[in-house]
Amino acid sequence: MISFTLNGRPASAEVAPDTPLLWVIRDTLGMTGTKFGCGMSQCGACTVHLNGNPIRSCVTPVSSVAGKKITTIEGLSENGDHPLQKAWVEEQVPQCGYCQSGQIMQAAALLAKNKKPSREQIVAHMSGNLCRCGTYNRIIAAIQRAAKQA
Repeated sequence: MISFTLNGRPASAEVAPDTPLLWVIRDTLGMTGTKFGCGMSQCGACTVHLNGNPIRSCVTPVSSVAGKKITTIEGLSENGDHPLQKAWVEEQVPQCGYCQSGQIMQAAALLAKNKKPSREQIVAHMSGNLCRCGTYNRIIAAIQRAAKQA
């Protein structure tokens, strides 16, 4: 049994220690906001926070999060009213929407550490998250909007 905190609540899973955290979150715990994209830590769709830092849950063994705090897109805001979530809507970022939870979680980690990032800092921080629809300019605008509102 592997226990950790998920979105502020105790969670546990009886799975093999090398099971990727992504599958524990999605299949065992039923939280489907975190997406599977590549399974190789290359696209960022599976981004969650581990003790406040962004990680790729598709390559993170669940045993490595024992006793730690995990935050998923569902835990970012109970009502979907996090400044980034609101800015995402206001800037009309989503097209297919598949990468959005990973993008938002990556951006949230940036804004938690840097309240007023420059455009260059945003681009550098978000560079590991891919958007197949190419809405990068809108993603940057949404992060800038959220930074102004915070």
